[in-house]
Amino acid sequence: MSKVTKEEYMAVKSWDKELTEENLREQIAQAKQAWKTAEATEPRAESVQYNQSEDLIVIKLKNGAIFCFPPKLAQGLEGASPEQLADVWLPPSGSSVHWESLDVDFGIPELVAGIFGTKSWMAELGRKGGQAISSSKSAAARKNGKKGGRPKKNISVNS
Repeated sequence: MSKVTKEEYMAVKSWDKELTEENLREQIAQAKQAWKTAEATEPRAESVQYNQSEDLIVIKLKNGAIFCFPPKLAQGLEGASPEQLADVWLPPSGSSVHWESLDVDFGIPELVAGIFGTKSWMAELGRKGGQAISSSKSAAARKNGKKGGRPKKNISVNS
């Protein structure tokens, strides 16, 4: 396989738009419109704090709703000290929360949607959740075991 030089690549690459003042103004206008749309449709935070007695991150949204979650659910916060968790801030836009000392950032829309980390982090959370042990779960497993295991699904076929 032959290597392509930068000059060859640049000669072949066709750019959609040349960087002109007019194109730049158009891109700025599009970015402003995207920001306005996001402001009108996405949740934004008014304040954020760590409630140590409840072990919860509490986010008050600009629409008056309050959203909270335990730090152990969030990637990067699970092993943090109370002091580190309390050192949280949000930008004036209210679009995200940041823990500078932990190098952790979360978007408010993602948190409200229940996304507390990367895809692999979320998969691991789900796996651990499925391993939850309770007395009722144990009793049901014993009861099913005495019957020969999990009952088969009844599939009825209508003719």
